[in-house]
Amino acid sequence: MIVPMQKIVAMQQRHMTEIAALEAATFSAPWDEASIRAELENPLALWLVAEETGKDGAEDADVLGYVGSQTCFEDADILNVCVAPAARRRGVAQALMLELEARLAPRGVEKITLEVRSSNEPAIRLYEKLGYARVGLRRGYYEKPREDALILQKRLKSAP
Repeated sequence: MIVPMQKIVAMQQRHMTEIAALEAATFSAPWDEASIRAELENPLALWLVAEETGKDGAEDADVLGYVGSQTCFEDADILNVCVAPAARRRGVAQALMLELEARLAPRGVEKITLEVRSSNEPAIRLYEKLGYARVGLRRGYYEKPREDALILQKRLKSAP
């Protein structure tokens, strides 16, 4: 489900400040801007950004959310999924996840894995709705607060 008034694009330099601000506002151990910027040069990385459309120019578009991944052969790991508080419950995360899958499949990705806080029930419900299954647990994976991570995985149907 694509939310009206949004488009999904590959992460670009112009997104750095907003993504870093969202990281800092959302996560207890956020990526800094330099780390996010390094993903632009990483040939294994694919980061997508949901932008609000309807503004005068793309340079002014607000970042609604983003998803970041890295691929190694036929496996991809989702590193970050984040949606701005004002854009939550509008289908942004789902649209980002589906677009990421659509762009990874032609690259030969067969399996996508992610970790999620065991207490993050809305995210877990979304991932399971999208076909991700629980395959493991990482004890004490998260800090601030210390918490286990569920490991979820999905096999892509359309992988070549």
